[in-house]
Amino acid sequence: MQLKKTAHGQIAFCADTPAEISPEWFTDTFWRQQNQIIGSSSGRNITWFVEHQDQRWALRHYWRGGLIAKLIKDAYPFSSYHNTRAFAELQLLEQLYEEGFAVPKPVAAQVVRSGLLYRADILTTLLPNAQDLVALLAERALSNEAWQTLGQLIAKFHLRGVYHADLNAKNILLSEQQFYLIDFDRGELRDAAASWQRSNIERLLRSFHKEKTKQPTLAFDDACWQQLMAGYQQVNPLPLHN
Repeated sequence: MQLKKTAHGQIAFCADTPAEISPEWFTDTFWRQQNQIIGSSSGRNITWFVEHQDQRWALRHYWRGGLIAKLIKDAYPFSSYHNTRAFAELQLLEQLYEEGFAVPKPVAAQVVRSGLLYRADILTTLLPNAQDLVALLAERALSNEAWQTLGQLIAKFHLRGVYHADLNAKNILLSEQQFYLIDFDRGELRDAAASWQRSNIERLLRSFHKEKTKQPTLAFDDACWQQLMAGYQQVNPLPLHN
């Protein structure tokens, strides 16, 4: 990960990122002017999909969640660039990608300072023909083998000590017949301990139940979860219950 100073902050970028990257690249306005926006995600906080030469990227701004978001939408306390959410996520993605984990290839991140606060954005490679798991299950069911494969994938992340702070069904993508995990904001590497792994898995289950409440016809039930857990336990047999 290399650093580039800007007028109001820094850009961190990875290998293969064009050297001419600038702060404008982290705004949808710039890509719109170039007529290079090729799509966007749905939901409250939009991720823009852009095209640059022969590369396709996902551009995401960091927004606050919870009650504080009603007062401060996207600003965070600044202590150092290394500790910003954007640079931390980029560095984690870079390490995981180099180790062969199923994550989007990281491109760059930007931090813009304003006094004691900062705002941030991140660019990652856009996965081809990707569909999040909720959208997929709204259309069709997954085979038992696919659920087990997903469980095995999550277990491999956990064995490596990868803590995903927001492990939910929408942060799981299927692209070219392969599952990926996305959005590693506040993610980190930890000791592989059953306690946090168990709570991480339970978080995922709660997200399935939440989506099922919204869409009763969603192709998810207890049998699907049992298949996912069977795959998980094949790779990571640590106890998931007290």
